[in-house]
Amino acid sequence: MSYRLVRPLFFALDAERAHHLSVALLRMMPFAPPPAPDTALTQTVAGISFPNPVGLAAGYDKEGLVAHKMHALGFGFAELGTLTPMPQPGNPQPRLFRLVEDRAVINRMGFNNGGLAAAAERVAKRRRPAGRGAAPVIGINIGANKDAADRIADYVTGVTCMAPLADYLTVNISSPNTPGLRALQDRAALDQLLGAVMPARGADRTPIFLKVAPDLEPADVEDIAAACLDHQVDALIVSNTTISRPPLRSAHAGESGGLSGAPLTNLSLQRIRDFRRILGNRLPLIGVGGIGNAEQAYARLRAGASLIQLYSALVYEGPYLAKRINAGLKKLMARDGFTHISDVVGIDS
Repeated sequence: MSYRLVRPLFFALDAERAHHLSVALLRMMPFAPPPAPDTALTQTVAGISFPNPVGLAAGYDKEGLVAHKMHALGFGFAELGTLTPMPQPGNPQPRLFRLVEDRAVINRMGFNNGGLAAAAERVAKRRRPAGRGAAPVIGINIGANKDAADRIADYVTGVTCMAPLADYLTVNISSPNTPGLRALQDRAALDQLLGAVMPARGADRTPIFLKVAPDLEPADVEDIAAACLDHQVDALIVSNTTISRPPLRSAHAGESGGLSGAPLTNLSLQRIRDFRRILGNRLPLIGVGGIGNAEQAYARLRAGASLIQLYSALVYEGPYLAKRINAGLKKLMARDGFTHISDVVGIDS
């Protein structure tokens, strides 16, 4: 069924209820082994083989309910979470808003989730046993509880608990909806955080990705880049939602929280360019924010991102957007004379 036909039904519900309905429908979808990867789109990033560069960003599957099925919609990987050590309800509702006229979303969810223990049990049951087909690539995004006395200890707990279950872990210090969390992006705090979490991943050395905000000054970009290299972070995710407010038309434009979707496109693209300028190809970048079509994904790759993630665009474009972007990327590559996706990465930098 065309998403254009069912979208009005989802939009008749408030945004959070529609979100839960979409997850419930995906839970009903039977698991299918991932398809054979397209050799033109496959890359190895941080030691992980990604069948295509389009991933599901954290925030959609907070509890690890459907991440293992998202390859069926065309995603090369899926990131679940954000998970905190202890369960927490998040911020009061309403806390999720569609900005339809702007093709955007504002959220102030506040890391609502059932905690690490419940998610770990769920994810462990869904890991594919050897011999039953290739498993989809799963990342796990971890954060700190709002009332944590020691937030760095919360991240260490998250890494220790989830490292055996994840293909990679994302240390999320960029949500604007947990007061004070973004202060961990400051150089001294970041050194302390990374100095604690990197050894906590254990003997298997599960790759650690760091997710940062788009609302950074040039000095912040330089400090974060240096800290990532010093502590041998495996990849940098750029970026989370923004607290800035470009001109918006929607009635919900004044809501507090993080803004995502189309208005974030240029800001997030610029941050990829900023980090690529400093880092070159020394650290893989993952581009997130305002990606809603193949052209925008291609621009992010050309600017220096090896992979991209999306979430808000699904609200407006439907569940098979990843498949369309992958098909579009191949057409754009052919137009420009590229035979493999890795040849595109950083070509404009």
